[in-house]
Amino acid sequence: MIPMTFTYTGIRVRDLDRSIEFYTRVLGMKLQSRTRIRETQGAVALLKSPRGRQRLELNWYEPESPFATPYRKGEQLDHLAFRTRNLTAKIREIRKLRIPVVAGPMGPHRSAWAYIRDPDGIWIEIIGPLAPRKRPRAAIFP
Repeated sequence: MIPMTFTYTGIRVRDLDRSIEFYTRVLGMKLQSRTRIRETQGAVALLKSPRGRQRLELNWYEPESPFATPYRKGEQLDHLAFRTRNLTAKIREIRKLRIPVVAGPMGPHRSAWAYIRDPDGIWIEIIGPLAPRKRPRAAIFP
């Protein structure tokens, strides 16, 4: 089995700026990055406590995003993320277990991601590089 490492927790927020303000000002976290994600029609902000290892990802989605769902107080867990050294091989392994990949892979080749769901419907993001594509060998003529 290909090993994976728990990397961060993603929560869904209604207002990204307000949530960044709360987690940085009230809880002392540091904003590491903020990015628009074309594939999800949303934006993410990655935060980290100064002495902690785990990260918190704040996820916001446009209303027409396929990832946007009705907001219900207390149900903001968006996803859990795990990192692997070979996303292509891990997806193959997951499919052999008859677990559907519900989205992806998407994103840049060296840091792509895909989603599956746990038995209770919680989204699990798997991050890692895609396996290099095999190029056909050139014919060698004498």
